[in-house]
Amino acid sequence: MTQSQTNRVDGAGITAMAEPPLNNEIMFNRSLSASSCLSKEDEEMTRTALSAFRAKESEIEKRKLEVRERVQAQLGRVEEETRRLATIREELESLADPMRKEVLIVRKKIDSVYKELKPLSYSVQKKQREYKEAVDAFNEKNLEKIQLITKLMELAGESENLRLKKLEDLSKSI
Repeated sequence: MTQSQTNRVDGAGITAMAEPPLNNEIMFNRSLSASSCLSKEDEEMTRTALSAFRAKESEIEKRKLEVRERVQAQLGRVEEETRRLATIREELESLADPMRKEVLIVRKKIDSVYKELKPLSYSVQKKQREYKEAVDAFNEKNLEKIQLITKLMELAGESENLRLKKLEDLSKSI
C-alpha cells in the first residue's frame, strides 16, 4: 500500500485506517532514487519487481476484501437466523403461558376433588372395616350353626345306623 491510499470503510461498517507503506517498499523506493547510476536493465527489472510486488499486494488486498465480504454475509445470515429463533422462542413462550394457566386450573380442580374425596375415602375405609367385622361375626355365628347341624347329622346318621342294627337284630331273633 502506498501513502496515497486513504481511510476506507470495510463491509462491517468499521472504518479501517490505511496501512502505512511497508518498510521494504520504502527502502526499495529510496534505493531507486539513491542509485541513479543503475543501468537501464536494472531499472527496468526494479520496476518490474516493484509492479509485481504491487500486483501481489493488490491481489492480497482483494482476497482480504472477498473474505471480509463472505464473513459479513455469514454474519448477516447468523444474525437473521438468531432473530428468527428469538421470534420462535417468543411464540413458544407465549403459547406456554396459557398452557401453564390451564395446567394450574386443572391442578386446582384435582386438589379440590382430592380434598372432597379424602373424607369419603376415610368413611369408605371405615364402612369396609365395619362390613368385614359384620361378615366375620356372621360367619362365626353360621360356623357355630353349621357345626351344630353337622353334629346333628352325624348323630342322626349314628342313630339311623343304630336303629337299623336293632332292626336287624330283631329280625334275626324272630
